[in-house]
Amino acid sequence: MTVSRDPSSGALAGLRVVDASTLFAGPMAAMHLGDMGADVVKVEHPTRPDPSRTHGAAKDGVNLWWKTLGRNKRTVTADLGSGGGREVFLALAAESDVVVENFRPGTLERWGLGYDELSERNPGLVLARVSGFGQIGPYRTRPGFGTLAEAMSGFAAMTGEPDGPPTLPPFGLADGVASLATAFAVMVALSARAGTGRGQVVDTAIIEPILAVLGPQITRWDQLGTVQPRTGNRSSNNAPRNTYRTGDGHWVAVSTSAQSIAERVVRLVGRPDLVDEPWFARGTDRARHADELDEAVGGWIARRTRDEVVAAFEEAQAAVAPVYDASDIVADPQFRELGTVHEVEDPELGPMLMQGPLFRLSDNDGVVRFTGRPHGADTDEVLGELGFAPERIAELRERGEV
Repeated sequence: MTVSRDPSSGALAGLRVVDASTLFAGPMAAMHLGDMGADVVKVEHPTRPDPSRTHGAAKDGVNLWWKTLGRNKRTVTADLGSGGGREVFLALAAESDVVVENFRPGTLERWGLGYDELSERNPGLVLARVSGFGQIGPYRTRPGFGTLAEAMSGFAAMTGEPDGPPTLPPFGLADGVASLATAFAVMVALSARAGTGRGQVVDTAIIEPILAVLGPQITRWDQLGTVQPRTGNRSSNNAPRNTYRTGDGHWVAVSTSAQSIAERVVRLVGRPDLVDEPWFARGTDRARHADELDEAVGGWIARRTRDEVVAAFEEAQAAVAPVYDASDIVADPQFRELGTVHEVEDPELGPMLMQGPLFRLSDNDGVVRFTGRPHGADTDEVLGELGFAPERIAELRERGEV
């Protein structure tokens, strides 16, 4: 869908965010804030851009991931380790509400840009610090990436087939979860500022937020001394729960988290007798009989097309979903009605589809105003807004500091 909206109508219009982070949690958190109307200024090194500009697929030499990750951000270059870059960053922070950074702990302080210096000029500033392991602790200075968080959080240990290795996701899962946590924490800090007038530091360790979505693994270990085993696409909490291949070569996913849904599924596939089994009344007991349940459900699905399976499940009010790729998402009527996919005009590549903001608001809906911009495209404009004369900008650029 094509969306056109006045940027000043965004729920966060008037909020300025400085994105001084890279790869991927910090930039994604800033993207979420920009989607809701914040003026996001992306700060990159003059000769070492955000590495996400070279990650993933490209078209005609133009990176596609950056078009999404860098959307709704004006781009500025500054070498924060130089005197001129420090000057630029201090001026930006003084006129902003939020700074998002993900340098190794201690780096900003080494450059004279720690929270003491920033808040002296702007007491209301919220500094969101995103790092692999947090600002404290014995691992604080280690290089930190989402992959390490996916390993250390327990995610990899519980993901994969029972007889297979721990499995990592093929995308930035931990970074994505951390971006949501960071954006939420920023809004909490801004809410607190409304009462106190003071900003504060947000400390997001990428290893932590993913723990929140992995269920009660710590409580289970504490109380029972057991850990969740790898079960592939099955669940240890209920069955049938799996992906099943249809007769026309597609795949569908079935979930029976609710008892009533489980009963509808087995009746639909011609096995109402299973409902009377003493083990069928509890999800964990059904999970122990997953082989029998998968055979019944999988066999029924294998004799029908995907459309026939989905229609039958819908009529029975049972839970099923086709396994989609991107082409299916773009064509699906539910995603179309929700407005999930936005069409945005890109100056380099023309009309471009991408996923839109995370949710809808009845009065101040988010919007993709523009795609990720070239490296340093807005340096002169933003520095001019901060009071830098054209001669001063030219001097800083000649010295390689912007």
